[in-house]
Amino acid sequence: MRDEAVSVQRSFRLSKRTVELLDASAASRRESRNALADRLLGEAVRLERHPLIRFHEGASGRRQPLVVGTRLYVHQVMATLRAGDGVDEAAAYLGIPARMVRAAIEYFAEFADEVDEDADVAARVERDERARWERQQRALA
Repeated sequence: MRDEAVSVQRSFRLSKRTVELLDASAASRRESRNALADRLLGEAVRLERHPLIRFHEGASGRRQPLVVGTRLYVHQVMATLRAGDGVDEAAAYLGIPARMVRAAIEYFAEFADEVDEDADVAARVERDERARWERQQRALA
């Protein structure tokens, strides 16, 4: 989920316990309460719409959609689909049920720009890590 360029002011009543948990989590993450509440609420709404998707902080520090019960990000499933012949083939290649592949497709259909951005960031991180490893190998030679 990405920061939206335009925010909308809303007022909600929250239980005392929810506010305590929100404040504690925001403080431990060094994140503003409003930013944390926006992220958590946004993710919760997406979880309601896409129950086989969860969010996980990736190597780049970004929270990315992940297919439940796997270690596969939605962008990875979509890359496999794009390189192959269809849902069943992608599922077999990835070793997951076809319904999990379809869950990734459903999420992608609604949030394609964000998933593509995740893929771009992952490719950048991979390039940077590879370059770092190559520098280390040269230093050891």
